Amino acid sequence: MNTVKKTPLYLVGLLLLIISGYPFIYMISTALKTQSDFFEKPFSMFTSFNIENFVNVFQLGLTKYFSNSIVVTVISVGTVVIVAALASYPISRMNFRFNRALFLLFISGMMLPIHATLIPIFKLSESMGVYDTLLALIGPYIAFSLPISIFILTQFMRDIPKSLEEAAKIDGCNHLGIFRHVILPMLTPALMAVIIYNAISLWNEFIFALVLISSPESMTLPLGLQAFKGEFSVNVPGLMAALTLASLPLLVIYLFSQEKVVKGLTGGAVKG
Repeated sequence: MNTVKKTPLYLVGLLLLIISGYPFIYMISTALKTQSDFFEKPFSMFTSFNIENFVNVFQLGLTKYFSNSIVVTVISVGTVVIVAALASYPISRMNFRFNRALFLLFISGMMLPIHATLIPIFKLSESMGVYDTLLALIGPYIAFSLPISIFILTQFMRDIPKSLEEAAKIDGCNHLGIFRHVILPMLTPALMAVIIYNAISLWNEFIFALVLISSPESMTLPLGLQAFKGEFSVNVPGLMAALTLASLPLLVIYLFSQEKVVKGLTGGAVKG
C-alpha cells in the first residue's frame, strides 16, 4: 500500500532524473562522434564510438589546465576548510562580547556581489606582482568562499550537544583539545558539504580567471576550454570531450559523498 502511495513520487523522481541526466549523456555521446557525424546526426545517441577527440584534447594542453585547476582548487578549499572551522568554533561554542556582530560580519560577505570587486582585485594583483599567476586566483577564491563556509559550519556546530563539550572539560581538555577530539569528528558531514560546495564552485570559476590570467601556462580548466573554439567555427565533439573529462572528477567525488553533503547542508536548519 505504501508503495502504491509513493508511485507518483517515484515517477516525479524518474522524470527529474531523465531531465538532469540527459544533458550529461548527450555530452558523452557527442564526444564520441566525429565532426562529420555530428553535423549529419546532431541529436542521435551513441551512433559513433570515436575516442580520437579525447586524445586530441590532451594534445591541446588539457593536462596543464587540469593541473592548474587542481592546484588552485586544492589549496583554496583546504585553506577555506581550516580557517572556516577555526573561526566557526569560537562563534558557535563560546560566549563573548560582539559574538553575534562578528558572525553577522562574516556572513555579510555572502551579500557582496563578488564581480563588483574585479577591478580592485585586478589592480591589487598587479601591485603585489602576482598577476598572471595562480596566486592571483587563490587569494580571491579563499576570501569569497569563507562567508558561506563559516555559515554552514557555525550552524552545524551549534547543534552539537553542549554535554559532550562539558564532559571533555571534566576530562581535562582545553579548547584546542575539545575542538580536535570532540568537534572535528562530529563535523565531518558539514566539512564534506563545505569541501564539495566550494570545490564545484572554484573548479568551474571563469570570470576571475579571465581577468587575472593571461598566459596559457597559468590558465585553469574553464579558461583553457576556450582553446577548443576556433575563430570561425567550434569543434563541438572535441569541446564535449573536454567538458566530459572536466566534469568527471567532481561527479565521482559527489557520487561517493552526496549523503554527507546533504546532511551537512541541512545541519542547523531547524534551529536556524
